[in-house]
Formats: sequence, structure tokens, C-alpha cells
Amino acid sequence: KMLEQQIRCFIDNIGANINSPYEDYNPTITADGHTMYFTSRRDGKKIDYALDGKFFENIYVSERDSNDIWSKAMIVDELNSKTHNAVQGLSHDGLKIITYSIDNNGDLFESTMKNNKFQRPKPLTPINNDDSHEISASYTYDGKIVYFCSDRKNGQGKHDIYKATLDRKGKYSHIENLGPVINTVYEEKCVFAHPDGKTIYFSSNGHEGMGGYDIYYATFENGQWSKPVNLGYPINTPGDDMNFTITADNKTGYYASNKKGGLGGKDIYKITFLGPEKQFVYYTEDNLLSDGLKPFIENKEIKTIAIDSPKLTLLKGIVIDEETKKPLYAKIDLYDLEKNERLASFESNDQSGRFLLSLPSGKNYSVNLKTEGYLFHSENFNLPDTAKYQEIEQIIELKKLAVGKEIVLNNIFFEFNKATLLKESIAELENIYLLLTENPKLHVEISGHTDNVGSAAVNNKLSLERAKAVVDYLIKKGIANERLTSVGYGFEKPIAPNTTEEGRQKNRRTEFKIIK
Repeated sequence: KMLEQQIRCFIDNIGANINSPYEDYNPTITADGHTMYFTSRRDGKKIDYALDGKFFENIYVSERDSNDIWSKAMIVDELNSKTHNAVQGLSHDGLKIITYSIDNNGDLFESTMKNNKFQRPKPLTPINNDDSHEISASYTYDGKIVYFCSDRKNGQGKHDIYKATLDRKGKYSHIENLGPVINTVYEEKCVFAHPDGKTIYFSSNGHEGMGGYDIYYATFENGQWSKPVNLGYPINTPGDDMNFTITADNKTGYYASNKKGGLGGKDIYKITFLGPEKQFVYYTEDNLLSDGLKPFIENKEIKTIAIDSPKLTLLKGIVIDEETKKPLYAKIDLYDLEKNERLASFESNDQSGRFLLSLPSGKNYSVNLKTEGYLFHSENFNLPDTAKYQEIEQIIELKKLAVGKEIVLNNIFFEFNKATLLKESIAELENIYLLLTENPKLHVEISGHTDNVGSAAVNNKLSLERAKAVVDYLIKKGIANERLTSVGYGFEKPIAPNTTEEGRQKNRRTEFKIIK
């Protein structure tokens, strides 16, 4: 019956740059699919005679280049000790990692990257439980939830999937079992949270499947989990299919299998999802690998499982100094402007300046980047529920705190043709207030600008009133009046052509300039 439930894909061994003659598994990737951490029991460490006579586990890393070629895997020394160390989860930007150690009956540890190296792993408390075995973990897109697997008491079965929510102290607490829709009386393992913020993938031997562990996905919507969907053949087989992970665009997945034809005891495989097909399903004969084989076409009627394109925006880029063009570290705050709520805080890589954010559709986002000694930079992404997958790359140039430097306040909004600030402006206004509070000697000009629709007199008046509205907000917050100047330029200083709606929209703006 399960053979009639198939998914259109190619499955390829990822190759000898990652796989070895030994066991390679637990692939974890960044959301853009360019960096992979995985676990290997290859030659290079002491043998665990007490357990199974094989080499201890080590954590390795590989990078994928523009030609889709993975680099030769390198051991990550700072994450490995003298015993077993296995990667379990990775933040979507690759700057945080969750690892597993066999100590204390099996615990999870967290490490953050600094200076291009992960810091010493720290126990992931209070997720770890002295009386239970914690394995497999995954961050949500905003880092506020960690899903993990544990065999702790009072679960649905053996290993269940749980979630822990980040509290105000920065600890993952408020631990909840995902319940009987997801968890069975048997085993649920290898949980992975998709960057869309609502989908998880996991392996189970308790739901209807083909035998052994199969891979499933489920979504959390309207406060409840959907019934898990089996990914189908040829990904799932009568053997154990585990450690599934997928890129943000849902085009490429990875998992581990000991299927016939591999390089070692267990290898990592790449899944290329082909999308919808009119009538037939592609799969390969024998060992289901596409290497050197033509797709086999079967004409009988088959239920095809679809992996839809996710509704999210992947924002990635680099933060640099406006003048020197050198990379900068920056703190990145993500806001829901509709709720005036800070959703999460991230960081750019402190050496390369690179950053990566997942923005699920359905929110009006502000992305605010700042670092000491510089003006902040903000971007607006208003993504309706229907917004399809897209990738946006940006180079963010931060300007030093110096006289004459100015920025566009991209998240200041007014009622149409009025000077009334909308509630979506509060996050930006608070960032201005914080900047002025932290730098009490700054004197600034707030200027209003319009497009060229209407008379100069009307636009000059409107732009001045809008600038004054921002100044009035800051004065009410306690900023001294003499530090603030409001100016209305109307359409005197366009930054884009007024011949298009896009250009006119850019010209309708509020700016912040240091004048003293």
C-alpha cells in the first residue's frame, strides 16, 4: 500500500567529499543549503571498545560552492572531545549549534560561533534531564523554540518529540510534549523544524509506514498539529530512514541511510525534489540512486506526495562599513510591526559580516541592524499570507556616528495624505529614541520628503508636519527640544524617479541626519 504513495525526486549519494568508508549521518544544514555539519565515525579518533568496537563520533563540516560541489569535510575540533560527540541541530544562519554527548545518560549542549569558531559547548538546560535520554534538536526560525526528542517519564511512548520555549532569562523552559497526534507509543526521533515556522519533519516507527523508521512531516496551524504525512517512496523504504533535513526553498533535502551501494556503513544522501508531474512518477530501479541511471517511469496510478513551495522570504547579506567597505559585526532585531513586538534577535558573523534570516509570510517585518559607533539601518518587509518563496540578498552599509551622516527611516509610516503616525512606526521611533539616549550629545535633523504629486506648497506643508510628528514623539519621550530640528523638503530632494509608482514610493520618506 505504501508503495502507491510516492514522491517525485532523485536520490543521490552526496559523494566522497562528505561520505567515508565508515558511518556518516546526522546532516544539518543552514537554511540556504550552503553549509552542512554532520556526524562521522571515521578513522581519526579512539575506538569505543565498550560500546561497539567502532571509532568514537566526531563532528565535521563542509561548504557547498556555486557549482553545487561540497568541499572536503573538515573536523570541527572545538566541538569534539575524547568521547562521542554528535551534531543534533543548527540555527538557520549556522551561528548556533546543538550537539550531543554521551555523558550523563545523554545530554544536549549548545554553542555559539565567535571569531569563526564555536565556543565551548554548554549544557542545554533545563532541557536535559538526569533521568532521561535527550537526542535530536532543532531551532525554529526565530530561535524562540527548540524541538527535541526525549524518553522522559509520562510521555506518549518511548522517545517523544517535545518543545521548549525561550524564557526572559534566555533559557529554554516551558517544556511541552507535542501530544498524541505526533507522538505514538513507539519511537519518534530526528526532529527538524522548517524555516517556515510551522512545519516539522521527523522519523517514527509508530505511524503507518513501510517498516522500520519512516520520515514524516506535520504542520502547526490554528493552535493544533496536523496528522503526520508519510513522505512516501522512494525516500522511505522498509529500512530505517532518518536524519532528514531540507533547505528553506523545499527543493533539496538530505538524510542518512545504510542502503545498498553506499560508500560506508551509513551514508548521507541528497534528495532533489522535482515538483508536480502530470501523470507519472520518477524513481530509479535497484538502489534508488540517480547516478548514471535514467528515471524509471511507471504508468500505473499512484498517489503522489507533494512538497509545496514554502511561503517565506530568505534574507541574506553582509554588513559593511560605508567608507572602508570592511565587514562589520551587527546585532539584528526582527520586529512584527503590526503587534509592535520584537520577534527575535540575531547577529551577523563577527568576521565576515554575513547574516541570514528566515521571514515566514504573514507579517509586516522590520529588520533593524546596529552596532556600536554607527547609525542603525532598518528595512521593511511587508509579507502577506500569500507571499511565495523568495530570496533577497543585500549589502548593508552602516554609517558612522558623525556630523553630516544621514539615514532613511524605512519603518516610519503615516496615514494617507496626513501627518498622523501609524502604530507600525513605533518600533522605528523607539530605535531613534534609544540612539539619542545612548548618545546624549547628538543633535539631529528629522526631515520629511514627498513625491511630486500635487503642488509644492501642499507637499512642503505635509512633509514638515510629518517631520514635526516624529520630533513631537521624541520630545514626549524625554529628548530635549533643542537637540531636534524638523524640516519639510517636499519634493525638492528625490532619491528616485517620480515617473513610476515604485520611485514615488521611495521618495515618500522620512530621514534622520546628524547636524551636531
